[in-house]
Amino acid sequence: MSAAVTFHLLAGGVGAGKTTHALALCRELGAMHFSIDDWMVKLFGPDARQSPDQPRQLSWIVERTGRCERHIEAMALALGRLGVSSVLDTGLLRADKRRALAQAARTAGYGVKLHFVDVPADERWRRVSARNEQQGETYRVTVTRPMFDFIETIWQPPDAEEMEDMAGVRLG
Repeated sequence: MSAAVTFHLLAGGVGAGKTTHALALCRELGAMHFSIDDWMVKLFGPDARQSPDQPRQLSWIVERTGRCERHIEAMALALGRLGVSSVLDTGLLRADKRRALAQAARTAGYGVKLHFVDVPADERWRRVSARNEQQGETYRVTVTRPMFDFIETIWQPPDAEEMEDMAGVRLG
C-alpha cells in the first residue's frame, strides 16, 4: 500500500469549523471528502421522524449514522487502494471512534493525520446559530440548542497522547 495515502481525521465539537477545514484540505490535497452530515441528510433526511419522543429519535439517528460510518470507512479504504487519500469529516466525537478508524487505516498500510479544530463552546454555539440563520455552504441541518448541548456531553477532545499517536495538528 502507498504510504502517500492518508486518512485525514477531523475532530472538533459542533460548529468548530471541521467541514470548512475539510473542504479546504480536499482542494489542497486532491483528497475525497466524506461528510457524515451530507450522507445523513441525503440518505435519511426525508425519512427523519418528526417525533417529540427524543430517546426514540436518538436511537433512530444513531443506528443510521453507524451504517453510514461503516460504509464511509469501506469506501475510504477502497479509495486508498486506488492511491486516493480521504478526509473523514464524520463527527469523530469520541476517542474510541477515532482510534478504530486510525487502526483500520494503518492495517491497510495508510497514514493517519488527526486535525483537531479546537474552538471554545461559546464561540462554536455563536457559529452554529449564524449557520442556522444563513444556511450557507456548510449548512446541512438546523442544530438546536438542546442538540448542541447533548452533543457536548459526548464530545471527547483528543488528549496529548492521541494527538502524538495520530500526527495531530491543532487548529483554532
